[in-house]
Amino acid sequence: MYPEEIVAPCREELTKNGFESLETADAVADVLNKKDETILMVVNSVCGCAARGARPGVLKSLDNEHKPTKLTTVFAGVDGDAVAKAREHFQPYPPSSPAIALFKNGELVHFIERYQIEGTPDHVLADHLKEVYNEFC
Repeated sequence: MYPEEIVAPCREELTKNGFESLETADAVADVLNKKDETILMVVNSVCGCAARGARPGVLKSLDNEHKPTKLTTVFAGVDGDAVAKAREHFQPYPPSSPAIALFKNGELVHFIERYQIEGTPDHVLADHLKEVYNEFC
């Protein structure tokens, strides 16, 4: 478990921009049981690739005509039960944080693992996500 003074700004970077923080397994299940939405779920982290790539890239990706109808996040190393529940829906992908998942009508349609985020400039990640949104949203 990370100290709250480290976690809070990382979480707020997303929540102040419209992301719902899912902090329990039930909250994750409730959101992912919705079948008529596109749901973006960011597995947040305190690591450098989340700070340099994942969070900024995801936020930049929202400047697009097509985007998910619901924005959510779970926090690895903090919201253990929520992350475990989310990862059940990420199969066949192994645990990864940070990570970015897009669900459409309750089905996982796109997943970005840590190795795809690490070292990728945020604008490249944003452009990739925009292409994904244009296809699925």
